[in-house]
Amino acid sequence: MELNKIYNEDCYEGIKKIKDKSVDLIITDPPYEITGIHGSGIMKERYGKENCFANHLQDNGLDKGIDLKILDDYVRVMKKINIYLWCNKNQIYDYMTYFVKEHNCSFEIIVWCKENPIAFCGTHYLVDKEYCLYFWEQGADIHIPFERGKTFYISKTNVKDKQEYGHPTIKPLDIIKNFVLNSSKVGWVILDSFMGSGTTAVACKELERNFIGFELNPEYWQIAVDRVNGISQKDRRLKDSGIMTIYDFGVDD
Repeated sequence: MELNKIYNEDCYEGIKKIKDKSVDLIITDPPYEITGIHGSGIMKERYGKENCFANHLQDNGLDKGIDLKILDDYVRVMKKINIYLWCNKNQIYDYMTYFVKEHNCSFEIIVWCKENPIAFCGTHYLVDKEYCLYFWEQGADIHIPFERGKTFYISKTNVKDKQEYGHPTIKPLDIIKNFVLNSSKVGWVILDSFMGSGTTAVACKELERNFIGFELNPEYWQIAVDRVNGISQKDRRLKDSGIMTIYDFGVDD
């Protein structure tokens, strides 16, 4: 497949086109497996039905988890198992079973702790952390200096990025850049099968890595492509409205 391109297609089909052992690292944020929060409780009261975070997740298919069959394709395309998987607590067991029990990988649990978590209904603890599971097999080329070796990040939810790029589960760019630096080298190929708003691609471009991405949602795909090409969503809206023209977008519209 062509490098440094985000494909607007189903990753379950797209990944079949990637050659065996051609990817050096995977960093991806698959849909979480979320139950029992849609449009109810504190979230609905605080944000209103139309702006409810849970509604956004369900409306965009971001609450159903993933088909675990894609894990076999992840292993197939990687030269050595070397993968970061964002997840919630409901998915930890399945990922650990697959990579540790079945594939004998080493692992680390990285946590993003949020100082301003979004409220769910009163029968749940606050969802004030997200997990990223890192799995690697013996022989994977890893470079983790002290200053990038922490396993937890504490920050506010990145509201500014959500407003700019429109994706409800966007991850902080600085965390993704640390993953890229710790587990890859310049020129390596990094796959993100659930590209979202393009954070992994931006990190790869800034750090001189190659990337392959998939994003099924056409709106998120366009945002990701624009973002990689340095086009702000404000400029995109102006262009689409006919108020101004942006020359040489450098994308396949």
